[in-house]
Parts: sequence; structure tokens; C-alpha cells
Amino acid sequence: MPTYEYKREDGTTFEITQSINAEKLTKCPDTGQAVKRIISGGGGVVYKGTGWYVTDYKNGGKSKKESNDMKEKESKPESAEKKADDTK
Repeated sequence: MPTYEYKREDGTTFEITQSINAEKLTKCPDTGQAVKRIISGGGGVVYKGTGWYVTDYKNGGKSKKESNDMKEKESKPESAEKKADDTK
């Protein structure tokens, strides 16, 4: 269930957990003051547990430049030195 934030007439705020289908509050359950629901920033994303490592990403934690350099090295033909060694 979501947590909603309300503001009392005197300017103080409080949070309450309500069902999505529940009607919004018109009075504070503690003080009886008129309240208005306000939009809050919401919760952030929380990653719990193990397994969130740099290596979990597509490029293994390398920058784009490093990834491109690796691809170029893999796709280059044999160097001239190796070809010269093969002819001896």
C-alpha cells in the first residue's frame, strides 16, 4: 500500500499508509484539523541483496572507448611481424 503525505491547516505534515482505492482524508486522525494531500517525491529505488556489480552490465564495466578498442583489436588481421615470422 502506498504512503500518502498530508498537510494540516497549521502547516505541519504527516504520512499515512492507505489503500489506493481509499478516499483521501479530509481531517487529521490525531488533531481533527482539516488536511490536504500533497504530492511527495516518492521513494527512491533500493537495490537489496548481492549481485549488483560492475560486471553485471553489458560491457562488463568498461567505458565505451575501452569496449570499442577491444572490438578493434579482435577484428584486426594479424600484424606484419607475425606474417614475417611465418615466412622464415
